[in-house]
Order: sequence, then structure tokens, then C-alpha cells
Amino acid sequence: MSSDPIRDLLTTAKNIAVVGLSDNPMRPSHGVAAYMQSQGYRIIPVNPQVKEALGEDAYATLLDVPGKIDLVNIFRRPEFVEEIVAQAIQLKIPAIWMQEDVVHEAAAAKARAAGIFVVMDRCILKEHRARFG
Repeated sequence: MSSDPIRDLLTTAKNIAVVGLSDNPMRPSHGVAAYMQSQGYRIIPVNPQVKEALGEDAYATLLDVPGKIDLVNIFRRPEFVEEIVAQAIQLKIPAIWMQEDVVHEAAAAKARAAGIFVVMDRCILKEHRARFG
């Protein structure tokens, strides 16, 4: 890892599971995921309420996603984070990103204890633009 672990993560992660991704273009999750998709990342929608988003099939939970996930990007309220983190630990996903205002210290500590890199209360779009913009 270099002195900028977020840059390293955004350089190596290719498949981003976006938990709480909306198919409504007016929602922040949709705009952020569309931006990341436009930057060459594969977006995997995880939301039991939608069939697809951004041209990709959606899955009800992380456990339903076939194939490799490099990063979980969480757009859910903090009370839902623990379950998402538990699934990420079970799947041995290397990194979890909690968007702005998504803060769950206990879940983050649990993830870090399992060897997962955690970013909390930061916007992946803003961080990407700051480093690669």
C-alpha cells in the first residue's frame, strides 16, 4: 500500500457491489454508481426492491451475487450496516465503503478485525474525482 490507501483501493477494485442502489436517477446512489460505471468499474446493484439498475441485473443480498466482488459500497441507513458487513465478512470481500452519513463504528471494527479495508462516511465519487479527476 502507498501513502494513499484510498487511491490504491480505487485503482485495484474493479467490481463494486452497490448495496441500496436505486433505479431512480434522482437518488444519490444512482448518480454515484453511474459515475463509477462511467469510470470503468463494473457496478453490481444489490437491492431487493429493483430488478435492474444501470443496465445490470440486481440481486437481493450480497450472498446472491455470482462472481467476484472487490468492494461493497453501502447506501443504506446505519441500522442496516451490520447485516451487510456480516455478509461481506462471510464472502471475504476485501473492502467496504460506507457513503457519507453512513456511520457504524461497531460494524467497521468487526470488518477491520476480519481483515477488511473500511472507508466510512466518505463519498466514493468525491474521493475518486479528487484522485483521478
